[in-house]
Amino acid sequence: MLDIRNLTLHYGQSQILKGISLKADVGQVTCVMGTNGVGKTSLLKAISGVHPRSGGDYFLDGQAIGRIPAHQLAARGVGYVPQGRDIFPLLTVTENLETGFACLPRGERRIPDHIYDLFPVLKDMRNRRGGDLSGGQQQQLSIARALITRPKLLLLDEPTEGIQPNIIQQIGRVIALLRDEGKMAIVLVEQYFEFAYGLADRFCVIERGEVKMAGDRESLTKDRLREAVSV
Repeated sequence: MLDIRNLTLHYGQSQILKGISLKADVGQVTCVMGTNGVGKTSLLKAISGVHPRSGGDYFLDGQAIGRIPAHQLAARGVGYVPQGRDIFPLLTVTENLETGFACLPRGERRIPDHIYDLFPVLKDMRNRRGGDLSGGQQQQLSIARALITRPKLLLLDEPTEGIQPNIIQQIGRVIALLRDEGKMAIVLVEQYFEFAYGLADRFCVIERGEVKMAGDRESLTKDRLREAVSV
């Protein structure tokens, strides 16, 4: 589904990503790991179109992707759950979900029942404002909003950050279910090692804007991966 090759990204004169290559397949979770400040969030911004890449090749579902903006990538099936959630605090839960309609054909603009099956709390709170939800509930809302767009590729940036343990477990179950349905590829940026290791089929460790280590679960031992991430 996703194949990026030698991707580079700059903020002004500063080069953040230095030739990143990454693949993500349908029915798998590809986890991007590394310490703070190595470029993980920048990578997702480049893949989602939030920040334009400086160079490199980008293929989505076998099609070459130029430097197109985020809304066009969303229409092509890229769903993005940013770090910090970025929900609309003054809109209700329902209205937040409906913002995902923008990249859908008019006849498909509805909230599917399975969204509330995945996140029952959102159905109970659908008339409450997003800003009144707890951090964990806002994270569930952010993921649900991305799923409204019916993504082929789902990008998740630190979904466990600042979330209580019971919500982390629920989010983990949702990610596993989405993976096992085999309808999308999932790229997960995550620093909570046990959470990431329990879900991922493939790993990519980034250090100083470059790929330090990459491989699937069979080729990378848990201890080797943990050591690479912690250095």
